[in-house]
Order: sequence, then C-alpha cells, then structure tokens
Amino acid sequence: MPQQSGYDFVVVANRLAVDRVTTEDGGTGWRRSPGGLVTALAPIMAQSDGAWVGWHGAADEPLEAFDHQGMHLVPVPLSEQEVEDYYEGFSNATLWPLYHDVIARPAFHRHWFEAYRRVNRRFAEAAADVAAQGATVWVQDYQLQLVPAMLRELRPDVKIGFFNHIPFPPPGLFSQLPWRHSVLRGLLGADLIGFQRESDARNFQRVVRHRLGYYIKSDQVFVPLDAPGPGEDASVNGLHADPARGTAPRQLTAPTEGGFRVAEAKAFPISIDTDKIVELSERPDIIARSQQIRRELGEPDTIFLGVDRLDYTKGIRHRLKAYEELLRDGKLTVGEACLVQVASPSREGVASYQRLREDIEGAVGRINGEYDTLAHTAIRYLHHSYPVEEMVALYLAADVMLVTALRDGMNLVAKEYVAARKSGQGVLVLSEFTGAADQLRQALLINPHDVDELKAAIVKAATIDPEDARRRMRSLRRQVVSNNVQRWAEEFLDRLAAQP
Repeated sequence: MPQQSGYDFVVVANRLAVDRVTTEDGGTGWRRSPGGLVTALAPIMAQSDGAWVGWHGAADEPLEAFDHQGMHLVPVPLSEQEVEDYYEGFSNATLWPLYHDVIARPAFHRHWFEAYRRVNRRFAEAAADVAAQGATVWVQDYQLQLVPAMLRELRPDVKIGFFNHIPFPPPGLFSQLPWRHSVLRGLLGADLIGFQRESDARNFQRVVRHRLGYYIKSDQVFVPLDAPGPGEDASVNGLHADPARGTAPRQLTAPTEGGFRVAEAKAFPISIDTDKIVELSERPDIIARSQQIRRELGEPDTIFLGVDRLDYTKGIRHRLKAYEELLRDGKLTVGEACLVQVASPSREGVASYQRLREDIEGAVGRINGEYDTLAHTAIRYLHHSYPVEEMVALYLAADVMLVTALRDGMNLVAKEYVAARKSGQGVLVLSEFTGAADQLRQALLINPHDVDELKAAIVKAATIDPEDARRRMRSLRRQVVSNNVQRWAEEFLDRLAAQP
C-alpha cells in the first residue's frame, strides 16, 4: 500500500473495522469486526489501497496507525470526556432520539455539540491526512455529520460520500435541533448523501429547502459556493437568515452558470451479507443446533423470536404487551407457544437504557410468573450478544420472527431471518416503520403502536396456511438474495464516482 502518496479509498466511521481481542497467550490482538459494513467494504479496500479511519474503542489511549488483513487502520483518539459528550451525549442522547421520531426526549446541551464539532474536525483531519490526491472518501453515519464539509475545506480535491444508517426526521422534528444549520451544511459538504428510505431522502431535501432555501431538482441540491461552513453560525454571518428568528431564508432560483456545486441526496437501502447467512443456514451443525433449541424449549408448536438491541426504538415493550394479552385471552397457550427474546446489551452506562432494561426484565418476570408451567416457560429472555452461528440457529428454530420496531433505519435482522429460511417456511411480522418494510412487502406488515393489530398479526402468523406462508417467504427471499450488502456498496460507490 502506498504510504507516501496516501490511499485511494478511505472509509471514515465512528469505529474502526476491527475489535480488540485477547489472544491465547494472554496478549491482545485485533479481529475484523463481523458487521455487514466491514464485510462489504473490506474487499473494495483490498483492491483500492484502502484506509479506514475510526476510534478503536478505548478512551485516553493514543494508538499508531497499523495494517490488518489488507486494510490500513487509522485510529482517532478520544478522551473519556469526549466519549461522554460527543458519543453518549450529542450522538446518542441528542441525535439518536431526535432522528427516531422523538420516541424518547432528546437533550440539548451546548458543550455536547462543541465536543461533537471538535471530534468531527479530528476525524476530518485524519481522513485528509491519509487520502491520496483525488481519493474517494466515504463517511458513515450520524456521529460524523459535520465531517463532509470539514473535509471539503481541507481537501477540495477528494470525492466525498456520506451514508446515514438511521432515519432522517421530518422538518418539524429536525427543526428542534439548535444546531440544525451546522448539521445541514456539514452533510452538504458531500457529493452524494445516501439514506435508507426514499422518505428519509425527501425529509432531508425538504428541510434543506425550508431552512436554507437551496434550489433542489431531481435529488440534486444546488449548494452556493459562498455558503458558510459547518463551523459558522448563519445568524452571525447573515448569509442565510433563519425563519425561526422571524425572517425567511434566501430563496435560490434555478441556478445559472457558476456559483454552485451539486450535492445529490437519494436512497440506497442497505442489506446483509446474504451468502454468509445462507451458507450458515445449510451447515449440518447449525441445523442440529436449531433442532436442539426446539427440544430445549419443550417442542412447542410455534416459536416466536425477537432479536433486538435493548433500545427504546425497538418496540420490545409493545411486543411483550401484545404477547401477554394473547396469553390472558387464551389465544396463545404456554407449551403450544413460546417467545424467545434476545435483547443485546446496549449503552449500559446511559441512565435511560438502564431504566429500559429494568422495565423489560420486570415485564418478562411478571409474565413468566403468571403463565409459566412446570414444563414450559412463556418467555425465554436472553440478555446477551451471540455469535452469528447461534443467531442463524435461532432463525432456523423460530417459526415466526417478530420485528416490531417503533422506528428503524432498516432492521437487518428481518433480512437475516428471511435469508436463513431457504426451506420457504417461516413468517415475518414486520413493523411498517422499519426501512425493511419498503422492500419486504410480503411480510405481515403492522403498526406496532396498535397493540390489537399486532396481536392479530401474531395470531395470523401462528395459524397461517402453510402454502400462503411459503409463497410469502419465496417472494421475500428473492428480494433479499438479489440485493445483498455488496450490491448496496457497489451501487453507492458507482453513483459517487459518477458525480461531476
């Protein structure tokens, strides 16, 4: 890899593409992260002299750049205070709830945003230092929304893409953000801004038009060359007035020659490493493990499965309420039915997540206390993270997958379940508020806020005609298998390369 001239393809993400592990001799080493993004981009990086810029996961620990399995890894240091303010604070207590329809109340603190701006600048500088002349730089997700414009200031020669892995809120919600203009200008530093759903791209375009007054045509945003950067306040420099302060923004008409650059904003629905899931689902040991799971649960007629991070956006409480009412109404019976709920630990240092865990575990304990029998349990609750092999075994064991998120950028678990069901059996109950619902139209689509509708879908999934279930699953699998994560990455990068 060319160390002197830089790297032709640079990924910038909050985390590096590797996890630190303990070796057999008690030392430490690195292992490639198992996520779909790394899986999709690692081969491209190997072919294109790639570098990955990100935090390595330990606070107050400077680390030199290093190479691992064909990737050049550039650690960005964060202090413990920056982790608290930039990551746990602004990223996950301000942006995350705001972008997920304010299911939880976002908190707005100026010192959080200052840390966010400072850390984004550090990521941008690291990317600028490592990128070759004319390189392609792909910035990932909501933690780094200021990076595109900062990077453009530092390196106007590079081509910049950004992909938002979570929803983008409608203008009415986004406008609550005190630093809305800085975030918009940060994103508009990219040549191509990707979103999970068409509605997310439209939300972004609407808020840009409303807040900044920029001209938009066919997904193209015409950004004035004299527009302020993400570090400047429009209310101070006066270039674009703020409607919230009593004046309208400068309305830009159709652009004439010069004075503008174009940023395109459109949807690129992300997917999964389908081949890997299918391969695992065919392994004899994983099939045997799935059969063992069913035996351990007492061979119920119907196993319902929920797999989520323990997050308030995932609708776990609504799912438990619906299941409990079905047991109470006699529509489901313990022994004939069992719910397996995997709730992976998430942000355990944040108070709201600690309260959510207490609520969920309290509900599970109450339901099991009321409906368990000596031979069977109503809900098998698992507060763990599991390797992908065990997850695929669970997918094979489950008759019904319950994805009841209140708001989700995509929800890849739904796609993994479908990919694993090569037999054509199994039913997916899917929230219409997930990005996956735009593509997986043959699932049983539900509004998770409507508990009665959710209950009806659960009963239908348990009693569905087998041929109807197979027809639906065949259609779902065609969609998932033909649109894997590698295709997603290629389509985004091809579109970015085509930008003028």
